[in-house]
Amino acid sequence: MARLPRGPRRAPSRGRLRRTLLAALVTAAVAVPVAGAARPVDVPAPAPAPAVPLAAATPAELAARYAAGRQAVRAAERSAEEYGAHRRAAALRAMAADGRQFLAFDGRDGGRGAEVVGDLARADRIAVLVPGADTDLDRYGRFRAGAVALHHELRSALGARAAVVAWLGYRTPATGSTASLTPGRAERAAPALRAFVGELRAAKPGARITLVCHSYGSVVCARASSGLPVDALVLHGSPGTGSDTVADLHTRAAVWAGRGTADWIGDVPHVRLPLLPGSALGFELGFGEDPLDPAFGARAFDAGDGGHSDYLVPGSVPLANTARIADGREPGRA
Repeated sequence: MARLPRGPRRAPSRGRLRRTLLAALVTAAVAVPVAGAARPVDVPAPAPAPAVPLAAATPAELAARYAAGRQAVRAAERSAEEYGAHRRAAALRAMAADGRQFLAFDGRDGGRGAEVVGDLARADRIAVLVPGADTDLDRYGRFRAGAVALHHELRSALGARAAVVAWLGYRTPATGSTASLTPGRAERAAPALRAFVGELRAAKPGARITLVCHSYGSVVCARASSGLPVDALVLHGSPGTGSDTVADLHTRAAVWAGRGTADWIGDVPHVRLPLLPGSALGFELGFGEDPLDPAFGARAFDAGDGGHSDYLVPGSVPLANTARIADGREPGRA
């Protein structure tokens, strides 16, 4: 039977969006706790020794921090082996290899770390990657691969003047979980991101610093952005920031947003709904305005035709444009 032509597509009502998000929230609340007995956050690790703050990013100070980071990784590896978490132990063994540079590392609660790719002592262009959902030590390799790809892209234009930091500084939510639909994790992560960027700025006062924030990581960056001493914020595949406009971020940084044409995040309803006071889920559901909506006020850049995990794929359009932004140059427009 021939299909009748469709009329104009109507925008879903606010009530319908509310029902859709609440249904997803209830489904996740039921499904996620049942999923997997051995969660990444359950693998024990010893508390690392307190890191000595960087007074300046000199080769000697950085070498001391990297050595301390490697010791913390190796201690976590031993603990994971004793626990029987062989996948975690293998991931940690790779992280402790010669040449890896961790400014900070903590193997507890799914893992925290800040790994430098490049020569931070000589760099005057620094990009800090802030990950989204499903990033932990067991799946750290794909996060680092993005840092390596961005550094390679920057190095081709800048040589040793570029460095990239893979900042895994918070417990990321699982995709589709209750935590991924509310800003609670981002609220708790923001102070750690502010502290790290503050230390980095103090150690490298003349460098251009860019935050590259993927998916839920863009909510983290937004929560940390007020007065943050960075030059640019780059939002990859953002579900929203929890703010209605760039002005609400209270930042002097240039705010850029891009989304691949095959990224499923574009189908997520861009709403922000209050929850009941005292709710264990937090005070809001959803993240509000689409950063690509002109009303939000971000600068759009071409993010190609890739999917949600394709923003830092070698040879891709969004990788090239992200590198141009980090270097202070103009990217291609969306």
